[in-house]
Amino acid sequence: MKIRLFITALLLLIGVASCDEDKLNPINPNQLSVETFFVSGPQLTAGINAAYAGLQGLDLYIREYFFLQDMLSDDVASGGGQLEGHRNQIIVGAIDPSNPLIISNWRGWYRIIHRANIVLDNADNVSEEITESLRNRIKGEAHFLRGWAYYELGSLWGGVPLMTTMANAIESALPRSTEEETFQQAISDLTEAARLLPNKASYSSADLGRATNAAAQAMLAKVHLFRGNYAAAKPLLEAIINSGEYSLMPRYLSNFEEENEHNQESIFEVIMTRDFGDANVWDGDGSGISFSTFRGQEYSPTAWKNLVPSTSLVNAFEKIANGATKDDPRFNYNFYQLGDTYNNGNNVLTEESFSGDSSRPAWRKYTMIYKQAAENMASGINFRVIRYADVLLMMAEVENELGNTAAALPFLNATRQRADVNMPLYPTAQYPTGTQAQMRIAIQHERQVELPGEQIRNRDIRRWRRQGFLQSEPVPNFRPHHDLMPLPFAEIDNNPALSNSDQNPGY
Repeated sequence: MKIRLFITALLLLIGVASCDEDKLNPINPNQLSVETFFVSGPQLTAGINAAYAGLQGLDLYIREYFFLQDMLSDDVASGGGQLEGHRNQIIVGAIDPSNPLIISNWRGWYRIIHRANIVLDNADNVSEEITESLRNRIKGEAHFLRGWAYYELGSLWGGVPLMTTMANAIESALPRSTEEETFQQAISDLTEAARLLPNKASYSSADLGRATNAAAQAMLAKVHLFRGNYAAAKPLLEAIINSGEYSLMPRYLSNFEEENEHNQESIFEVIMTRDFGDANVWDGDGSGISFSTFRGQEYSPTAWKNLVPSTSLVNAFEKIANGATKDDPRFNYNFYQLGDTYNNGNNVLTEESFSGDSSRPAWRKYTMIYKQAAENMASGINFRVIRYADVLLMMAEVENELGNTAAALPFLNATRQRADVNMPLYPTAQYPTGTQAQMRIAIQHERQVELPGEQIRNRDIRRWRRQGFLQSEPVPNFRPHHDLMPLPFAEIDNNPALSNSDQNPGY
Protein backbone atom coordinates (compact mmCIF):
# COMPACT_ATOMS: atom_id res chain seq x y z
CA MET A 1 0.00 0.00 0.00
CA LYS A 2 2.93 2.37 -0.71
CA ILE A 3 0.69 4.58 -2.79
CA ARG A 4 -0.56 8.11 -2.32
CA LEU A 5 -3.84 7.67 -0.50
CA PHE A 6 -6.75 9.61 -1.99
CA ILE A 7 -7.84 11.33 1.19
CA THR A 8 -7.58 15.09 0.72
CA ALA A 9 -11.27 15.67 0.05
CA LEU A 10 -12.31 13.37 2.83
CA LEU A 11 -10.08 15.11 5.35
CA LEU A 12 -12.21 18.21 4.85
CA LEU A 13 -15.05 16.24 6.43
CA ILE A 14 -13.50 14.55 9.41
CA GLY A 15 -12.76 17.39 11.78
CA VAL A 16 -15.22 17.86 14.62
CA ALA A 17 -18.07 19.90 13.21
CA SER A 18 -19.45 23.15 14.58
CA CYS A 19 -22.05 22.84 17.32
CA ASP A 20 -24.29 25.44 15.62
CA GLU A 21 -27.67 23.64 15.39
CA ASP A 22 -28.70 25.52 12.22
CA LYS A 23 -25.55 24.35 10.45
CA LEU A 24 -25.74 20.75 11.64
CA ASN A 25 -29.24 19.80 10.56
CA PRO A 26 -29.74 20.80 6.88
CA ILE A 27 -28.00 18.71 4.20
CA ASN A 28 -27.14 20.50 0.98
CA PRO A 29 -26.96 17.83 -1.76
CA ASN A 30 -24.66 20.08 -3.80
CA GLN A 31 -22.09 20.39 -1.02
CA LEU A 32 -19.64 17.69 0.05
CA SER A 33 -20.52 16.39 3.52
CA VAL A 34 -20.24 13.19 5.50
CA GLU A 35 -23.87 12.42 4.68
CA THR A 36 -23.35 12.82 0.93
CA PHE A 37 -19.79 11.56 0.56
CA PHE A 38 -20.17 7.90 1.54
CA VAL A 39 -22.08 6.48 -1.40
CA SER A 40 -19.73 4.06 -3.13
CA GLY A 41 -17.12 1.46 -2.32
CA PRO A 42 -14.23 3.65 -3.53
CA GLN A 43 -15.41 6.44 -1.22
CA LEU A 44 -15.60 4.08 1.75
CA THR A 45 -12.11 2.90 0.86
CA ALA A 46 -10.95 6.53 0.88
CA GLY A 47 -12.44 6.82 4.34
CA ILE A 48 -10.47 3.92 5.79
CA ASN A 49 -7.34 5.14 3.99
CA ALA A 50 -7.74 8.42 5.85
CA ALA A 51 -7.82 6.51 9.13
CA TYR A 52 -4.56 4.73 8.26
CA ALA A 53 -3.05 8.07 7.24
CA GLY A 54 -3.42 9.30 10.80
CA LEU A 55 -0.67 6.85 11.72
CA GLN A 56 1.60 8.68 9.29
CA GLY A 57 1.20 12.06 10.99
CA LEU A 58 3.70 13.93 13.14
CA ASP A 59 1.72 13.07 16.28
CA LEU A 60 2.38 9.36 15.78
CA TYR A 61 4.80 7.47 13.54
CA ILE A 62 6.51 10.30 11.70
CA ARG A 63 7.98 11.42 15.00
CA GLU A 64 6.21 11.54 18.35
CA TYR A 65 5.10 7.94 18.87
CA PHE A 66 8.54 6.34 18.81
CA PHE A 67 9.93 9.12 21.01
CA LEU A 68 7.37 8.64 23.78
CA GLN A 69 7.43 4.85 23.78
CA ASP A 70 11.21 4.60 23.70
CA MET A 71 11.82 7.24 26.38
CA LEU A 72 9.30 5.69 28.79
CA SER A 73 11.30 2.46 28.57
CA ASP A 74 14.92 1.63 29.39
CA ASP A 75 15.85 1.21 25.72
CA VAL A 76 17.34 4.69 25.27
CA ALA A 77 19.31 7.49 26.86
CA SER A 78 19.94 11.05 25.75
CA GLY A 79 22.54 11.21 23.03
CA GLY A 80 23.62 14.72 23.95
CA GLY A 81 22.45 16.07 20.62
CA GLN A 82 19.57 18.44 19.96
CA LEU A 83 17.04 16.75 22.24
CA GLU A 84 14.38 19.34 23.07
CA GLY A 85 13.51 20.13 26.67
CA HIS A 86 10.09 18.50 26.66
CA ARG A 87 11.61 15.23 25.44
CA ASN A 88 14.36 15.33 28.02
CA GLN A 89 11.69 15.82 30.69
CA ILE A 90 10.32 12.36 29.90
CA ILE A 91 13.77 10.78 30.32
CA VAL A 92 14.47 12.49 33.64
CA GLY A 93 10.98 11.70 34.97
CA ALA A 94 9.66 15.26 35.01
CA ILE A 95 6.37 14.25 33.38
CA ASP A 96 3.51 16.74 33.49
CA PRO A 97 0.12 17.22 31.76
CA SER A 98 1.36 20.08 29.57
CA ASN A 99 4.18 18.11 27.95
CA PRO A 100 3.75 18.36 24.15
CA LEU A 101 4.82 14.74 23.68
CA ILE A 102 1.98 13.57 25.94
CA ILE A 103 -0.49 15.80 24.12
CA SER A 104 0.63 14.66 20.66
CA ASN A 105 0.24 10.96 21.36
CA TRP A 106 -3.17 11.44 23.00
CA ARG A 107 -4.37 13.59 20.09
CA GLY A 108 -2.93 11.24 17.47
CA TRP A 109 -4.78 8.18 18.76
CA TYR A 110 -8.06 10.06 19.11
CA ARG A 111 -7.65 11.22 15.52
CA ILE A 112 -7.47 7.54 14.50
CA ILE A 113 -10.56 6.78 16.60
CA HIS A 114 -12.52 9.65 15.08
CA ARG A 115 -11.73 8.61 11.52
CA ALA A 116 -12.50 4.95 12.24
CA ASN A 117 -15.84 6.00 13.77
CA ILE A 118 -16.75 7.89 10.61
CA VAL A 119 -16.16 4.76 8.55
CA LEU A 120 -18.12 2.51 10.90
CA ASP A 121 -21.02 4.99 11.13
CA ASN A 122 -21.37 5.06 7.33
CA ALA A 123 -20.22 1.63 6.11
CA ASP A 124 -23.66 0.01 6.10
CA ASN A 125 -25.21 2.91 4.14
CA VAL A 126 -22.92 2.54 1.12
CA SER A 127 -24.80 0.94 -1.76
CA GLU A 128 -22.84 1.56 -4.98
CA GLU A 129 -19.75 -0.25 -6.32
CA ILE A 130 -19.33 -2.38 -3.23
CA THR A 131 -19.44 -6.05 -2.36
CA GLU A 132 -20.23 -7.41 1.07
CA SER A 133 -16.73 -8.80 1.18
CA LEU A 134 -15.25 -5.31 0.69
CA ARG A 135 -17.66 -3.76 3.17
CA ASN A 136 -16.76 -6.31 5.83
CA ARG A 137 -13.05 -5.90 5.20
CA ILE A 138 -13.22 -2.11 5.58
CA LYS A 139 -15.30 -2.44 8.74
CA GLY A 140 -12.71 -4.90 10.04
CA GLU A 141 -9.93 -2.44 9.29
CA ALA A 142 -11.78 0.31 11.16
CA HIS A 143 -12.37 -1.95 14.17
CA PHE A 144 -8.67 -2.89 14.12
CA LEU A 145 -7.50 0.72 14.11
CA ARG A 146 -9.96 1.77 16.79
CA GLY A 147 -9.18 -1.23 18.97
CA TRP A 148 -5.44 -0.63 18.61
CA ALA A 149 -5.95 3.03 19.56
CA TYR A 150 -7.85 2.12 22.72
CA TYR A 151 -5.13 -0.36 23.66
CA GLU A 152 -2.55 2.41 23.28
CA LEU A 153 -4.62 4.84 25.33
CA GLY A 154 -5.61 2.32 28.00
CA SER A 155 -2.06 1.04 28.50
CA LEU A 156 -0.70 4.56 29.06
CA TRP A 157 -3.58 6.56 30.52
CA GLY A 158 -5.89 3.93 32.01
CA GLY A 159 -9.53 4.93 31.61
CA VAL A 160 -10.28 7.41 28.82
CA PRO A 161 -13.41 8.84 27.15
CA LEU A 162 -14.80 6.10 24.88
CA MET A 163 -15.89 7.54 21.55
CA THR A 164 -17.64 4.90 19.45
CA THR A 165 -19.57 7.17 17.07
CA MET A 166 -18.54 10.20 15.05
CA ALA A 167 -18.14 13.36 17.11
CA ASN A 168 -19.97 16.23 15.43
CA ALA A 169 -20.79 18.67 18.23
CA ILE A 170 -19.48 19.85 21.58
CA GLU A 171 -22.26 17.81 23.13
CA SER A 172 -20.44 14.71 21.83
CA ALA A 173 -17.90 15.13 24.64
CA LEU A 174 -17.86 12.17 27.00
CA PRO A 175 -16.62 11.66 30.55
CA ARG A 176 -13.77 9.38 31.42
CA SER A 177 -14.47 5.64 31.38
CA THR A 178 -12.67 3.17 33.61
CA GLU A 179 -9.50 1.37 32.61
CA GLU A 180 -11.45 -1.89 32.49
CA GLU A 181 -14.05 -0.37 30.15
CA THR A 182 -11.29 1.01 27.93
CA PHE A 183 -9.63 -2.38 27.58
CA GLN A 184 -12.99 -4.07 27.02
CA GLN A 185 -13.60 -1.69 24.12
CA ALA A 186 -10.20 -2.60 22.67
CA ILE A 187 -11.00 -6.30 23.10
CA SER A 188 -14.41 -5.94 21.48
CA ASP A 189 -13.02 -4.03 18.49
CA LEU A 190 -10.08 -6.35 17.93
CA THR A 191 -12.25 -9.45 18.28
CA GLU A 192 -14.60 -8.09 15.62
CA ALA A 193 -11.63 -7.15 13.44
CA ALA A 194 -10.23 -10.69 13.65
CA ARG A 195 -13.66 -12.02 12.60
CA LEU A 196 -14.03 -9.71 9.61
CA LEU A 197 -10.51 -9.36 8.24
CA PRO A 198 -8.96 -11.66 5.60
CA ASN A 199 -5.55 -13.27 5.83
CA LYS A 200 -2.42 -11.69 4.38
CA ALA A 201 -2.47 -13.83 1.22
CA SER A 202 -5.88 -12.42 0.29
CA TYR A 203 -4.47 -8.96 -0.37
CA SER A 204 -3.01 -7.89 -3.69
CA SER A 205 0.39 -6.19 -3.75
CA ALA A 206 -1.36 -2.81 -3.95
CA ASP A 207 -3.09 -3.44 -0.62
CA LEU A 208 -0.19 -4.80 1.41
CA GLY A 209 -0.08 -2.89 4.69
CA ARG A 210 -3.78 -3.21 5.43
CA ALA A 211 -4.75 -4.97 8.62
CA THR A 212 -5.21 -8.74 8.48
CA ASN A 213 -6.86 -11.25 10.78
CA ALA A 214 -3.40 -12.20 12.10
CA ALA A 215 -2.66 -8.54 12.89
CA ALA A 216 -5.92 -8.31 14.84
CA GLN A 217 -5.22 -11.59 16.65
CA ALA A 218 -1.70 -10.50 17.60
CA MET A 219 -2.84 -7.08 18.79
CA LEU A 220 -5.62 -8.68 20.80
CA ALA A 221 -3.10 -11.07 22.34
CA LYS A 222 -1.05 -8.04 23.39
CA VAL A 223 -4.08 -6.60 25.16
CA HIS A 224 -4.64 -9.86 27.00
CA LEU A 225 -0.97 -10.12 28.01
CA PHE A 226 -1.05 -6.56 29.32
CA ARG A 227 -3.97 -7.57 31.53
CA GLY A 228 -2.35 -10.86 32.58
CA ASN A 229 -4.99 -12.99 30.84
CA TYR A 230 -2.66 -15.59 29.35
CA ALA A 231 -5.40 -18.16 28.75
CA ALA A 232 -7.24 -15.73 26.44
CA ALA A 233 -4.06 -14.92 24.53
CA LYS A 234 -3.06 -18.53 23.85
CA PRO A 235 -5.60 -19.49 21.12
CA LEU A 236 -4.96 -16.23 19.28
CA LEU A 237 -1.22 -16.84 19.13
CA GLU A 238 -1.75 -20.51 18.25
CA ALA A 239 -3.92 -19.46 15.31
CA ILE A 240 -1.15 -17.27 13.90
CA ILE A 241 1.54 -19.91 14.41
CA ASN A 242 -0.60 -22.70 12.95
CA SER A 243 -1.67 -20.62 9.93
CA GLY A 244 1.65 -21.28 8.19
CA GLU A 245 1.64 -17.75 6.77
CA TYR A 246 4.54 -16.47 8.87
CA SER A 247 8.09 -17.49 9.69
CA LEU A 248 11.30 -15.83 10.81
CA MET A 249 13.43 -14.15 8.21
CA PRO A 250 16.84 -15.86 8.02
CA ARG A 251 18.48 -12.41 8.22
CA TYR A 252 17.58 -10.24 11.21
CA LEU A 253 18.22 -6.87 9.55
CA SER A 254 15.82 -7.66 6.69
CA ASN A 255 13.11 -6.61 9.11
CA PHE A 256 14.34 -3.02 9.25
CA GLU A 257 15.30 -2.20 5.68
CA GLU A 258 13.32 -0.64 2.88
CA GLU A 259 13.81 -3.47 0.39
CA ASN A 260 12.32 -6.22 2.59
CA GLU A 261 8.98 -4.82 3.66
CA HIS A 262 5.90 -7.03 4.08
CA ASN A 263 8.16 -10.06 4.33
CA GLN A 264 7.35 -13.47 5.81
CA GLU A 265 8.04 -12.25 9.35
CA SER A 266 5.96 -9.09 9.12
CA ILE A 267 2.46 -9.24 10.61
CA PHE A 268 1.66 -5.52 10.57
CA GLU A 269 3.56 -2.46 9.38
CA VAL A 270 2.95 1.28 9.33
CA ILE A 271 3.68 2.42 5.80
CA MET A 272 6.39 4.98 5.10
CA THR A 273 7.72 6.01 1.69
CA ARG A 274 9.95 8.62 0.09
CA ASP A 275 8.05 8.48 -3.18
CA PHE A 276 6.23 11.75 -2.52
CA GLY A 277 9.03 13.89 -1.12
CA ASP A 278 10.74 14.56 2.17
CA ALA A 279 8.98 14.40 5.51
CA ASN A 280 6.88 17.41 6.39
CA VAL A 281 7.39 17.38 10.13
CA TRP A 282 4.50 19.77 10.68
CA ASP A 283 2.01 17.41 9.04
CA GLY A 284 0.40 16.53 12.34
CA ASP A 285 -2.73 14.84 11.11
CA GLY A 286 -1.41 12.68 8.27
CA SER A 287 -3.21 14.67 5.58
CA GLY A 288 -1.36 13.07 2.71
CA ILE A 289 1.39 15.69 2.40
CA SER A 290 4.14 13.21 3.16
CA PHE A 291 4.65 9.62 4.25
CA SER A 292 8.27 9.59 5.40
CA THR A 293 9.53 9.47 8.97
CA PHE A 294 12.12 11.28 11.07
CA ARG A 295 13.20 8.10 12.89
CA GLY A 296 16.59 7.77 11.19
CA GLN A 297 17.38 11.47 11.40
CA GLU A 298 16.71 11.47 15.13
CA TYR A 299 18.68 8.31 16.01
CA SER A 300 21.37 7.86 13.34
CA PRO A 301 25.07 8.11 14.30
CA THR A 302 25.71 10.48 11.39
CA ALA A 303 22.71 12.76 12.04
CA TRP A 304 21.19 14.23 15.22
CA LYS A 305 21.71 11.12 17.38
CA ASN A 306 19.27 12.52 19.92
CA LEU A 307 18.69 9.15 21.54
CA VAL A 308 21.25 6.37 21.91
CA PRO A 309 20.98 2.83 23.27
CA SER A 310 20.99 2.89 27.05
CA THR A 311 23.87 1.36 28.99
CA SER A 312 21.51 -1.25 30.43
CA LEU A 313 20.40 -2.30 26.95
CA VAL A 314 23.99 -2.49 25.67
CA ASN A 315 24.95 -4.62 28.66
CA ALA A 316 21.98 -6.95 28.17
CA PHE A 317 23.50 -8.58 25.09
CA GLU A 318 25.22 -11.81 26.02
CA LYS A 319 28.97 -12.10 25.93
CA ILE A 320 29.82 -15.79 25.73
CA ALA A 321 33.63 -15.50 25.89
CA ASN A 322 36.14 -12.94 27.10
CA GLY A 323 36.77 -10.14 24.67
CA ALA A 324 35.83 -6.61 23.69
CA THR A 325 32.79 -7.43 21.60
CA LYS A 326 29.42 -8.90 22.39
CA ASP A 327 28.90 -12.40 21.07
CA ASP A 328 25.17 -12.06 20.41
CA PRO A 329 25.26 -10.87 16.77
CA ARG A 330 22.06 -8.90 17.35
CA PHE A 331 24.23 -6.35 19.15
CA ASN A 332 25.85 -5.38 15.85
CA TYR A 333 22.55 -5.70 13.98
CA ASN A 334 20.94 -3.15 16.29
CA PHE A 335 23.82 -0.70 16.82
CA TYR A 336 26.63 1.10 14.99
CA GLN A 337 30.06 1.69 16.53
CA LEU A 338 33.25 3.42 15.46
CA GLY A 339 34.90 1.51 12.61
CA ASP A 340 31.67 0.03 11.27
CA THR A 341 31.01 0.41 7.57
CA TYR A 342 27.85 1.90 6.09
CA ASN A 343 26.57 3.11 2.71
CA ASN A 344 26.83 -0.38 1.23
CA GLY A 345 30.33 -0.71 2.69
CA ASN A 346 31.64 2.43 1.01
CA ASN A 347 32.00 4.55 4.17
CA VAL A 348 33.49 3.95 7.61
CA LEU A 349 32.28 5.52 10.86
CA THR A 350 35.12 7.69 12.12
CA GLU A 351 35.46 10.29 14.87
CA GLU A 352 34.64 12.94 12.26
CA SER A 353 31.47 11.25 10.94
CA PHE A 354 30.18 9.94 14.27
CA SER A 355 27.94 12.51 15.95
CA GLY A 356 28.52 13.31 19.61
CA ASP A 357 30.16 10.88 22.02
CA SER A 358 31.79 8.22 19.83
CA SER A 359 32.49 5.93 22.79
CA ARG A 360 28.83 4.93 22.93
CA PRO A 361 27.02 2.88 20.25
CA ALA A 362 24.30 4.49 18.13
CA TRP A 363 21.20 2.94 16.59
CA ARG A 364 21.53 1.01 13.34
CA LYS A 365 17.95 -0.29 13.27
CA TYR A 366 15.64 1.78 11.01
CA THR A 367 18.44 4.07 9.80
CA MET A 368 18.93 4.74 6.08
CA ILE A 369 22.74 4.96 6.03
CA TYR A 370 23.05 1.24 5.44
CA LYS A 371 22.64 2.21 1.76
CA GLN A 372 23.35 5.95 1.55
CA ALA A 373 26.13 8.30 2.60
CA ALA A 374 24.07 10.55 4.89
CA GLU A 375 20.92 10.39 6.98
CA ASN A 376 18.18 12.90 6.24
CA MET A 377 14.60 13.60 7.16
CA ALA A 378 13.18 11.39 4.44
CA SER A 379 13.14 7.79 5.62
CA GLY A 380 10.82 5.44 3.81
CA ILE A 381 11.41 2.42 6.03
CA ASN A 382 8.13 0.97 7.26
CA PHE A 383 7.67 0.53 11.00
CA ARG A 384 7.30 -3.17 11.79
CA VAL A 385 4.66 -2.90 14.48
CA ILE A 386 4.22 -6.66 14.95
CA ARG A 387 6.78 -9.27 13.91
CA TYR A 388 6.43 -13.04 14.03
CA ALA A 389 9.39 -13.07 16.45
CA ASP A 390 7.20 -11.11 18.88
CA VAL A 391 4.40 -13.67 18.47
CA LEU A 392 6.77 -16.57 19.22
CA LEU A 393 8.11 -14.88 22.33
CA MET A 394 4.59 -14.00 23.49
CA MET A 395 3.69 -17.67 23.04
CA ALA A 396 6.67 -18.71 25.15
CA GLU A 397 5.50 -16.36 27.88
CA VAL A 398 1.91 -17.61 27.67
CA GLU A 399 2.96 -21.24 28.01
CA ASN A 400 5.23 -20.44 30.94
CA GLU A 401 2.64 -18.40 32.83
CA LEU A 402 0.06 -21.14 32.29
CA GLY A 403 2.43 -23.56 34.01
CA ASN A 404 3.74 -25.23 30.83
CA THR A 405 7.39 -24.26 31.29
CA ALA A 406 8.80 -27.09 29.17
CA ALA A 407 6.39 -26.25 26.32
CA ALA A 408 7.64 -22.63 26.37
CA LEU A 409 11.23 -23.58 25.55
CA PRO A 410 10.92 -24.21 21.76
CA PHE A 411 9.19 -20.86 21.26
CA LEU A 412 11.84 -19.09 23.32
CA ASN A 413 14.69 -20.73 21.40
CA ALA A 414 13.23 -20.01 17.97
CA THR A 415 14.58 -16.46 17.78
CA ARG A 416 18.06 -17.66 18.77
CA GLN A 417 17.95 -20.20 15.93
CA ARG A 418 17.55 -17.55 13.25
CA ALA A 419 20.19 -18.34 10.62
CA ASP A 420 22.31 -15.22 11.22
CA VAL A 421 21.84 -15.21 15.02
CA ASN A 422 22.61 -18.83 15.93
CA MET A 423 23.04 -18.23 19.64
CA PRO A 424 23.44 -21.06 22.17
CA LEU A 425 20.00 -22.36 23.02
CA TYR A 426 18.37 -21.98 26.40
CA PRO A 427 19.01 -23.12 29.04
CA THR A 428 22.42 -21.48 29.38
CA ALA A 429 24.66 -21.00 32.39
CA GLN A 430 23.48 -17.41 32.67
CA TYR A 431 19.82 -18.18 31.92
CA PRO A 432 18.67 -21.53 33.34
CA THR A 433 15.05 -22.30 32.47
CA GLY A 434 14.11 -25.21 34.71
CA THR A 435 11.52 -23.37 36.77
CA GLN A 436 8.74 -20.96 35.89
CA ALA A 437 10.61 -18.10 37.57
CA GLN A 438 13.84 -18.89 35.71
CA MET A 439 12.01 -19.17 32.41
CA ARG A 440 10.33 -15.83 33.06
CA ILE A 441 13.75 -14.16 33.43
CA ALA A 442 15.01 -15.78 30.21
CA ILE A 443 11.90 -14.65 28.30
CA GLN A 444 12.31 -11.09 29.56
CA HIS A 445 15.94 -11.15 28.45
CA GLU A 446 15.17 -12.55 25.01
CA ARG A 447 12.45 -9.97 24.38
CA GLN A 448 14.86 -7.21 25.37
CA VAL A 449 17.62 -8.24 22.93
CA GLU A 450 15.33 -9.36 20.08
CA LEU A 451 12.94 -6.38 20.04
CA PRO A 452 14.83 -3.23 21.18
CA GLY A 453 13.93 0.09 19.62
CA GLU A 454 10.64 -1.28 18.29
CA GLN A 455 8.38 0.53 20.77
CA ILE A 456 7.58 -2.73 22.58
CA ARG A 457 9.75 -2.57 25.69
CA ASN A 458 7.73 0.15 27.44
CA ARG A 459 4.53 -1.93 27.51
CA ASP A 460 6.46 -5.07 28.44
CA ILE A 461 7.92 -3.33 31.49
CA ARG A 462 4.56 -1.84 32.46
CA ARG A 463 2.74 -5.16 32.42
CA TRP A 464 5.56 -7.05 34.17
CA ARG A 465 5.72 -4.31 36.81
CA ARG A 466 1.99 -4.61 37.44
CA GLN A 467 2.24 -8.37 37.78
CA GLY A 468 5.25 -8.28 40.08
CA PHE A 469 7.46 -10.04 37.53
CA LEU A 470 10.40 -7.60 37.57
CA GLN A 471 13.49 -8.44 39.59
CA SER A 472 14.24 -4.73 39.95
CA GLU A 473 12.97 -1.47 38.48
CA PRO A 474 14.62 -1.10 35.03
CA VAL A 475 13.51 2.44 34.14
CA PRO A 476 15.70 5.24 35.55
CA ASN A 477 13.74 8.02 37.27
CA PHE A 478 10.55 5.95 37.40
CA ARG A 479 8.10 7.01 40.09
CA PRO A 480 5.02 5.01 41.11
CA HIS A 481 2.55 7.49 39.63
CA HIS A 482 4.28 7.12 36.22
CA ASP A 483 2.41 3.84 35.85
CA LEU A 484 -0.17 6.07 34.16
CA MET A 485 0.47 9.15 32.07
CA PRO A 486 -1.28 12.42 32.93
CA LEU A 487 -4.39 13.41 31.04
CA PRO A 488 -3.33 16.43 28.96
CA PHE A 489 -4.36 19.78 30.45
CA ALA A 490 -5.73 20.69 27.03
CA GLU A 491 -8.11 17.73 27.13
CA ILE A 492 -9.41 18.65 30.58
CA ASP A 493 -9.80 22.29 29.54
CA ASN A 494 -11.60 21.52 26.27
CA ASN A 495 -13.78 18.58 27.31
CA PRO A 496 -16.75 19.84 29.35
CA ALA A 497 -17.31 16.29 30.65
CA LEU A 498 -13.89 16.30 32.39
CA SER A 499 -12.55 18.22 35.38
CA ASN A 500 -9.33 18.34 37.35
CA SER A 501 -10.71 15.63 39.61
CA ASP A 502 -10.45 13.22 36.66
CA GLN A 503 -6.67 13.60 36.51
CA ASN A 504 -4.53 10.54 37.23
CA PRO A 505 -2.98 10.55 40.72
CA GLY A 506 0.35 12.29 41.20
CA TYR A 507 -0.08 14.97 38.51
